[in-house]
Amino acid sequence: MQRSYNFKDVDMLLASKTVVQNLSDNLSDLSLARSNWTESYVGELTTKIDDAIENYLGLDKKKELREATLNLASIQAPAMRDLSFIKTQIEVDFGKNAKAIIKKLGLDKHLRNTQKGDQEALIQLLYAFKKGMTDQLKNEIVSKGTNPELIDRIIGYANQLKLANVSQETLKETTKTVSEEAVKIFNEIYDEVIGICKIASNYYQYEPLKKRQFTFSKLVSNMNAAKRITEEQAA
Repeated sequence: MQRSYNFKDVDMLLASKTVVQNLSDNLSDLSLARSNWTESYVGELTTKIDDAIENYLGLDKKKELREATLNLASIQAPAMRDLSFIKTQIEVDFGKNAKAIIKKLGLDKHLRNTQKGDQEALIQLLYAFKKGMTDQLKNEIVSKGTNPELIDRIIGYANQLKLANVSQETLKETTKTVSEEAVKIFNEIYDEVIGICKIASNYYQYEPLKKRQFTFSKLVSNMNAAKRITEEQAA
């Protein structure tokens, strides 16, 4: 039996989980477009994907790390908001001296691309921010009125990406040929998720950031980009 997709099985399944999570996050909107898109539907499809991963892929049992692979998509919007917010506060609080701080935190290079939905730029920016945010600089920024929880939250996003890299390594496709039964289930999952993507991306056609959350090829590409960049950072 032939696969309906050209991706690795593990990438297809993880991207499918991301789509279903995005569906869940936007259910209040999207349930208006499809009456059968309910919490129950999301739960059943999530279980089907999890079962496929457990039953047909060679898998490390560290589920919390595997789940971390999905964090990138879920943190993109809040991370962008927080980064833009802290940049504005620095500009207001430090005036002519803000430029050097913004540069040190990487906010001069990658923020614009991040705002266009470039997840690779987001990863690079979060690492630059974490590296540049020394204790001394944090104290200076906080003393001007910025909430330290905002800084800690942004640094936390970068830490989640480290876990995402580890989680990628825990997933290993089986070396033996996957059974026809497995391929049938994989195809069913892919076909259903692609249907979700087509409808949801059309629904959000005028909201580029949300539309990207339902662009399957982009999700696969972004997962691989996250893995590549975190490996480079660890080298």
